[in-house]
Amino acid sequence: MRAGSPVSFRDPAGSVRLDASTVRRRIQPGFESSTLEFLRTALFQEWVGRGCIPPARAMDCGNFLELEHPRISFISYAWEWCPAQLRAAAELTLDLCRDAIAAGYILKDAIPANVLFEGTRPVFVDVLSFEKRESGCPLWLAQGQFVRSFLLPLLAQRHLGWPLAATQLRRDGYEPGALYAALSWLQRLRPGLLSTITLPTWLEANPNRPRANSRLAKPMRQRPEIATAVLLDNLARLRRRVQRAAPPLPPSQWSDYTTSAHHYSAADHAAKQAFVARALSEARPQNVLDLGANTGTYSGLAAAHGARVVAIDREPTAVEQLWRNAQTEGWNVLPLAADIARPTPALGWNNTETFSLLERLEGKFDLVLLLALMHHLLLTDQIPLEQIAQLTARLTRKHALVEWIPQRDPQFQFLLRGRDALYRHLDLDGMRTAFNPTFRVAAQCELANGRTLVLFEKR
Repeated sequence: MRAGSPVSFRDPAGSVRLDASTVRRRIQPGFESSTLEFLRTALFQEWVGRGCIPPARAMDCGNFLELEHPRISFISYAWEWCPAQLRAAAELTLDLCRDAIAAGYILKDAIPANVLFEGTRPVFVDVLSFEKRESGCPLWLAQGQFVRSFLLPLLAQRHLGWPLAATQLRRDGYEPGALYAALSWLQRLRPGLLSTITLPTWLEANPNRPRANSRLAKPMRQRPEIATAVLLDNLARLRRRVQRAAPPLPPSQWSDYTTSAHHYSAADHAAKQAFVARALSEARPQNVLDLGANTGTYSGLAAAHGARVVAIDREPTAVEQLWRNAQTEGWNVLPLAADIARPTPALGWNNTETFSLLERLEGKFDLVLLLALMHHLLLTDQIPLEQIAQLTARLTRKHALVEWIPQRDPQFQFLLRGRDALYRHLDLDGMRTAFNPTFRVAAQCELANGRTLVLFEKR
């Protein structure tokens, strides 16, 4: 991943660049004293102790002030999250804003980009988002941004089936009118959608609505205790709306694959898990990438062996279930909804504001798991074996654990769809040959169902 280049520069108060192991935040002139004052508050120190915001070390760099933060282990973006992750990030944002109000501060912006995850724990990473608030103002000026970037994507997923991946090209989320146009009239009048989507859309279309320079648009002022109570009540209502908006777990072809796969006997499952556990014990990876992780059986196994895991699957429902499993079991696993065959690109100004998926993954892992994935890449995505081997070599520093599915396997035949002549050449020897330029076979296990597990080690 490129280091030293700015990845955040829209905030007038400062910009961010990444070094190899730290985050550097340059504070713009005029914001130094207020930033240092916030870092000295008991509130900030409490948040650091709870792990919901990273520590910051202030450094005088001559003509400017710079803050140094430790790097979060893996950068992820809202369009790669499942709805439960977006909800967790939204709740953290609201909770920190609530605590800040009680301490005389407030959030000036409220977007998912302010939050990263350590496993399933959300961490708010932008200390410059907090500023002193006017004690008599009952308004949270960032509320519209919060609704657009947190609440409306959850509602769009729940009521319209729009995946969070669709927010990738919407830097500031959805406008209410975008959802309004897609909803039926009955949906528009539902209580949860009427106040959030329908009424704002109608007001926006009203030519007689108050304008920014009108008397009604002037900042409101109330007694400080009343203003604080109004703000806190508003945040509590937003939190309830976020909780109601989070969609339930929908059915999916793959979300119960691990337990319902008829081509795996109990003995096959046990033998596969035993081999993977043995490979983890011998390789002792600190960082594991689980590609095609499904609901996380082997991500959890890697976490139980002390690894930090990034688990990727293209099926959002499986990722949602993986998230729930990781939270319940306390796994150090970050689930992401992404497709390694169609990795998300770098985005933003000059393609520098977000990193591509591959740029974030390459060379970061001691072990890459490709379990029950190879046949999907070969047959569904039509990626040649050599290309899969080359990408695997770029992703791992040491080991790769691959599951090979023979052509007679029911899942191979299901994906083959009569294209036998095109893929007749694919076999276990061909897979080993494709990996041979970079890897050697460290261990191998053939299951009773004909599938073969191969632990590769980099030469």
